[in-house]
Amino acid sequence: MSIVVAGATGQLGRHVVEALLERNVPAADIVATGRSVEKLSDFAERGVTVQEMDYENPASVAEALKGATKVLLISSSAVGQRVEQHRTVIEAAKTEGVELLAYTSIANADTTGMKLAAEHQATEELLKESGVPFVLLRNSWYLENYTEQLQGTLAQGAIAGSAGDGKVSGATRADYAQAAAAVLVADHQAGKVYELGGDHAFTLDQLASEISSAAGREIAYNDLPANEYQQILVGAGVPDAFAEILADSDLGIARGDLLVTSGDLQKLIGRPSTPLSEAVRSAAASL
Repeated sequence: MSIVVAGATGQLGRHVVEALLERNVPAADIVATGRSVEKLSDFAERGVTVQEMDYENPASVAEALKGATKVLLISSSAVGQRVEQHRTVIEAAKTEGVELLAYTSIANADTTGMKLAAEHQATEELLKESGVPFVLLRNSWYLENYTEQLQGTLAQGAIAGSAGDGKVSGATRADYAQAAAAVLVADHQAGKVYELGGDHAFTLDQLASEISSAAGREIAYNDLPANEYQQILVGAGVPDAFAEILADSDLGIARGDLLVTSGDLQKLIGRPSTPLSEAVRSAAASL
């Protein structure tokens, strides 16, 4: 068996490779791919096959998927270009006759109205039309979306957003990676859809309270109209188009688009998801 992790140089991808090794998948059966293979040298030293692969280069994708039994397609980070990049991987998987392609989509992809979800929805349609056996890993937000911004949050003394009292089912990248690894090593996964999110959903006001507790000082959550929040993001250096997507994503949180109640994540990883408080305390301690 050969398991190809497409996008292994990214933060989620690295966690997936580690999770597969933890599940005793032989290193020689894992193919870790990415554009910058030097970033994967530590895995190569442990016996993992390392292969260059660029979603923009169909020949490299075809080469990386040769002999693949299963493929994890981690969604590209190139917002606006993802559908065609994903198409390249799906077509190569079909040509190679892979037994299973797992795709990291977004929570509630079939019902969400978030702009960020459009490319995920389009990719899911490509998969349905392709004839490739596939499984959907619909991930909610990463807790790192917030904890990696902690230094800036503390400097500003507040969190800005447009999520109202909507709840988001956040989990760590490591949690989602463990779920992906569990699916990749299991049998009979084709056709399944996993809605993945943390066990305890939280509002951004609750996030601010957790940060306040970890930092030992008051951090507020300032709920703003989406256009005002977008302008704050632009002022902080976020490109206009992406600032619009981020503000719209907060509106999605307000609607409940990132709320997951399936329990699928805990079932797959065999333990509770990482609590928000633990993730925040860990991030604060590292500053």
